[in-house]
Amino acid sequence: MHAKRPARLFLLVLSGFAVLGLAQVVPQYKGKKENLPRVVAPQPIPFSHKLHSRLGLTCGGCHAGASKGARAGFPATAVCLTCHNTVRKNDPGIQALKVLHRQGKEPEWVRVYQLPDFVFFSHASHVNVQQPCSACHGAVETHEVLNQEVSANMEMCMNCHKASSVSTDCHLCHELGE
Repeated sequence: MHAKRPARLFLLVLSGFAVLGLAQVVPQYKGKKENLPRVVAPQPIPFSHKLHSRLGLTCGGCHAGASKGARAGFPATAVCLTCHNTVRKNDPGIQALKVLHRQGKEPEWVRVYQLPDFVFFSHASHVNVQQPCSACHGAVETHEVLNQEVSANMEMCMNCHKASSVSTDCHLCHELGE
């Protein structure tokens, strides 16, 4: 009777390793289920990414901060008015932009993608490895009005890092307490 116990123990240990092996195949991180696309509040000034893309403007042309730092940023009103002092200058949205510019203010754009405060994300590090903007933001250039169409949760980031053979160490995106 005691001779059978080691065999059972061996099978139990072996099946435990099989379960551990399976755990490595199943993704460890599951993000909260998101209903996408997620509609955001209207922008203070109507803006068509589709139209501006068709005219040859690029993501980096307006969101110059993307290649330099953590945030992509928004173009200053002066940048917009480079063209819009003459192009569609009587459009109500352009008129509102001009008023803000004269007041030394910028539009209060509604953010479409926003990460939690405890997550550090650098646009520059992703742009500089030639990660396309569409990987995280979707086909922005095809939309008149932007909504969040791509998940910005941890599962998406982890899967992308794994697929690109990039480290998934916690400290890359999260500040760890001392």
